[in-house]
Amino acid sequence: MLLNMLCLSALPAAMVFAEKAPASSTATKSTNQSTAASGIQKPELNLKSAVLIEPTTGQILYAMNADQPLPPASMTKMMTEYIVAEQVKQGKLKWTDQVTVGKNPEQTIGSRIFLAEGDVHTVEELYIAMAVGSANDATVALAEKVSGTEQEFVKLMNKTAQEMGMKTAYFINATGLDRADMPKDFRPDTDKEDVMSAMDAAILGKHIVTDHPDYAKFTSIQSYKFRERDKAPIVNYNWMLESNKNIQNFKAYAYPGLDGLKTGHTQNAGNCFTSTAVRNGVRLIGVVMGADSEAHRFTETKKLLDYGFDNFEVKQGVAGKSKVEGLDSVPVKKGVATSVGVVTDSDVSFIVPKGAEVKGVQFKTNLDSGDKLVAPIKKGTKVGTITYTYNAEGMDQAQTKTVNLVTSDEVEKGSWFRLFFRAIKDLFVDLFDGIKNLF
Repeated sequence: MLLNMLCLSALPAAMVFAEKAPASSTATKSTNQSTAASGIQKPELNLKSAVLIEPTTGQILYAMNADQPLPPASMTKMMTEYIVAEQVKQGKLKWTDQVTVGKNPEQTIGSRIFLAEGDVHTVEELYIAMAVGSANDATVALAEKVSGTEQEFVKLMNKTAQEMGMKTAYFINATGLDRADMPKDFRPDTDKEDVMSAMDAAILGKHIVTDHPDYAKFTSIQSYKFRERDKAPIVNYNWMLESNKNIQNFKAYAYPGLDGLKTGHTQNAGNCFTSTAVRNGVRLIGVVMGADSEAHRFTETKKLLDYGFDNFEVKQGVAGKSKVEGLDSVPVKKGVATSVGVVTDSDVSFIVPKGAEVKGVQFKTNLDSGDKLVAPIKKGTKVGTITYTYNAEGMDQAQTKTVNLVTSDEVEKGSWFRLFFRAIKDLFVDLFDGIKNLF
């Protein structure tokens, strides 16, 4: 019952038991193998891998062994968190739905809240235990609530990873436990383990913060009393929460604007952390894997985030509702008007070195078939897409972003009388052009 004896006044070092004892360090020192900006001082990180991205542009600001598949430990739970939140968003689950605990959660070890078979808790209660206390038993209970069994849920996890474009991620369970640590009767028939690269973890983090912007409602909770009879609350493993700035034993790690996402630790994985923080309207997502202690994963994360916030900013390149040069309008059939104006449906921003100007943005349009644009047409109807490409000075990678082209006005359907005389006019114009071409 050690986990439930923690409280906010406990020393951070006392919390390491819940995700197993630290592994010996197998980290490698950063050699800046992959960078996003030239001429900017990069941080020296002593890790197995790391990555830093800006989620709205997807721009990689720092990468070290970012595509190497590694054991992610409890960062695996981010996928479980995402899927459960999606189920709620789609109306397939409610936060108030009751979950009855089965044998698999009861037998699950590691970080846990000591659920017993037959216990009943709400989806929200279990979700908080998972997001805050990294509770393996709560995670498995939620997986079984969604899919019936954990292994059916794992199929959904892997399918979702593919849909997100995660290239290395493969899951065998919902928790991130090593296969040997899963309950014997519920282990999958495979010799594989959970793996995920730092880049894949960042992609998953990007989907969490963009698809579920209320995520911090859970991930920023400092502590949570799961049951009235519990002697102490669950304490969040994320020492870097900004809200910890006034807690004596965590304030040295508290980071301005940080509100998520997920820590992880096993003997094989070392200490890992997927972080996200916002400063001056810019949000970044950082991933560190293979740190040699709990504190180390946070000090390395601070270096990574400081590098991003100190050296980069997001600037608008194209305003929303902008006209496109050379494409003022598109033709319309059977309408009062024969054409309709088009504009971009949203603004386009790029991340650039601080102080840089956004100049020389290139674009390419892709229009839908003209045969499909038939009146009546509502304002805001999609007629195609436009892809902007920008290569910021001092940055190694070009950035691309695609937005929709939409109609700027509505077009009513023309009356039969109007269309009849327009057809006659077009007939004579075509006839005249045909005669003219004979000479």
